Amino acid sequence: MPWKVTETQPTPNPNALKYLLDAPISVSPASFFNADAGKDHPIASHLFAIEGVTSVLLLNDFVTINKAPTAAWKAITPAVLKVLASA
Repeated sequence: MPWKVTETQPTPNPNALKYLLDAPISVSPASFFNADAGKDHPIASHLFAIEGVTSVLLLNDFVTINKAPTAAWKAITPAVLKVLASA
């Protein structure tokens, strides 16, 4: 099911960004703290393929992405939007 991001919200961590979605993505929390942990999950694996993504949380109607300190949100966000829209 494709999802549309309706809003992004900053978090207290400048390396984390919350993407609010138009529909639920996960009923229970699904946390992936590295690419290996998310390799078998259909959405997390694609999000980890984005350069700079270091962890992924899926819960209810949002996704929280953590990035490497050297990565830029300007590069990551368009890729996240594309992954979610084509899921």
